Amino acid sequence: MPFGFFPSSAVVADSCLSIPDATLGHFGLIQSTMHMAWMRTVCGRLESRYRYSKDIVYNTFPLPPSADLAKLEPLAQAVLDARAAHPGATLADLYDPDLMPPNLRAAHAALDRAVDRLYRPGGFASDRERVEHLFTLYERMVAPLLVQPKGRGRKRPA
Repeated sequence: MPFGFFPSSAVVADSCLSIPDATLGHFGLIQSTMHMAWMRTVCGRLESRYRYSKDIVYNTFPLPPSADLAKLEPLAQAVLDARAAHPGATLADLYDPDLMPPNLRAAHAALDRAVDRLYRPGGFASDRERVEHLFTLYERMVAPLLVQPKGRGRKRPA
């Protein structure tokens, strides 16, 4: 599921989503294998197509602990530059698994290694490892929301 940048004058319509003031770091994280593994696991589907949701996918995606997304910016720019090196190609053309240009594939591989290292220094061997790690972070992220406050509560009527 490729993402991109559009001018502020672009109108977001239908089922498209936008992130106002997104940085190259945001783009890099969202375009990474890490985010895509999360997306494929938690998002809904419409027929066989993924249905990306800000509530279910984006807002629940655990950010790496003390992440400095600025570190991803040159690598994210390299992905955009690799796309731009193929004028006239659509995102569907560029991301066809059998026809993906080598420079775009290499740019994504470098970005993926950097994102993986934001989460864990040794990286990950598979998407399963990524998702298991993300769910561990997600459990930590929501744990404070599950704690019931102690103290006076309203009594139920008898």
